[in-house]
Amino acid sequence: MGSLILGLPALAQDPAAGMAEPYRDAIPRSAAEVQRIAAVAAPTGTFSAAEPFEAMPGGAATGPAVQDMNAFSHPSANLAGPKEMDFHLGNALFRKLWVASPASTLGSDGLGPLYNARSCENCHLRDGRGHPPEGPEDGRVSMVMRLSIPGVAGSGPEAIAGWLATLNEPVYGGQLQDFAAPGQAAEGRWSVSYRDVPVTLADGTVVTLRAPDYTLSDLAFGPLAEGAMLSPRVAPPMIGLGLLEAIPAADILAHADPEDTDGDGISGRPAVVMSPETGAAMLGRFGWKGGAASLRDQTAAAFAMDMGLSTDLHPAPWGDCTEAQAACRAAPDGQEPGIRDGLEVDRESLDLVTFYARNLAVPGRADAGEAEVLRGKAAFYGAGCPACHVPKFVTARLDGEPERSFQLIWPYSDLLLHDMGPGLADNRPEGRATGQEWRTPPLWGLGSTAAVGDGTATYLHDGRARDLSEAILWHGGEASAARDAFAAMPAPDRQALITFLESL
Repeated sequence: MGSLILGLPALAQDPAAGMAEPYRDAIPRSAAEVQRIAAVAAPTGTFSAAEPFEAMPGGAATGPAVQDMNAFSHPSANLAGPKEMDFHLGNALFRKLWVASPASTLGSDGLGPLYNARSCENCHLRDGRGHPPEGPEDGRVSMVMRLSIPGVAGSGPEAIAGWLATLNEPVYGGQLQDFAAPGQAAEGRWSVSYRDVPVTLADGTVVTLRAPDYTLSDLAFGPLAEGAMLSPRVAPPMIGLGLLEAIPAADILAHADPEDTDGDGISGRPAVVMSPETGAAMLGRFGWKGGAASLRDQTAAAFAMDMGLSTDLHPAPWGDCTEAQAACRAAPDGQEPGIRDGLEVDRESLDLVTFYARNLAVPGRADAGEAEVLRGKAAFYGAGCPACHVPKFVTARLDGEPERSFQLIWPYSDLLLHDMGPGLADNRPEGRATGQEWRTPPLWGLGSTAAVGDGTATYLHDGRARDLSEAILWHGGEASAARDAFAAMPAPDRQALITFLESL
């Protein structure tokens, strides 16, 4: 593996070299403990019974084993004392509806001037995943359209080797804002249509996939720049994020194999990003392409990009408005000196929302030991899915955070970037991720997706897949072998694999 940070030792020599790593163990692991953790986290080869603690995918933080509309909204089960109050305060801020300035509600003003949603909850309904618009009247608030143009060498963070130079679209910024405060013009609208893509499986079953085509309209500031690149993104589910953040970076990097030295066709690469929180290069864990290193980074970026709200990490009160949008930058804002640190979202509020995001529990699994689930688990392993969807990790020992500390968790993700082929490509690089690479999404909570989403369950970064079979069949690139193995299975085995996924 080559060096990820310019001028620093290769990560092959020290997987954590050169990166800020707040999630090392507070008490270093002994050699014996490292071996014990490796044995516990190793993929199983036995499918006659559930593994120990498999029914608790979030460790001691695991929530109730339910599949209902509130399945993703429970706090970590091991939160105690004042932290429970912090969780509920963060929840209130997560659901809070912001208003444009000027307003009499000084605690809630500052929205926009351009924005995609008025609250975090608008995008993450009941803390679940977003979905593409279901018709022309759908508000599209749970899906956004990212924008960029090709950059030039040296235009990206030069501290990161392999950074793919891109720039925000010069007029419209990094995201198309389809709502605006009074007196402002929304940047435009977008719509999606679908083409049928029939796929014939080995037993003759025909599955019709849908390939999306996107159209932008009503662009308020003229056409996009030449070479503009678009990437639609649905909001991901919120559960288990704090546990993913607590995995030691070295444990994630141990699964990276960018040159495919073992010849298995899987070439996971770490996303490495500059963290606004630390000012240092860190492992990217969050977002569809691993574009954020920490939950505080991710939360602050969402306040800025999705709602146009300033924080200490993104203090500009105009959010994603560019220099070309003079009226937007001159619009009233919610920054009042001496109130809320002078920011629209003060540090305490940002910390509370981040704490809430860190402690949304993963639902427990009630049927991990059922025969059909175990049969599907064997099919999942047999198809090679765990090569990217790594089942288990053990989180670091964290000072003052027992709710996330030293937990055996089951996210079914390696949190690395993988080439998923041209079928899923957005052809828009981000950081070190190419236009065909995506971070492996965790699979925990799949079975509750429809219940949380009022019966709507779509999958993949743009929600094109209407069920899990479609999602699997869209896999390409490094996942082609696993996809083909699924397509070659007899129908009962395919259904068992889906049953297993729906048990997570």
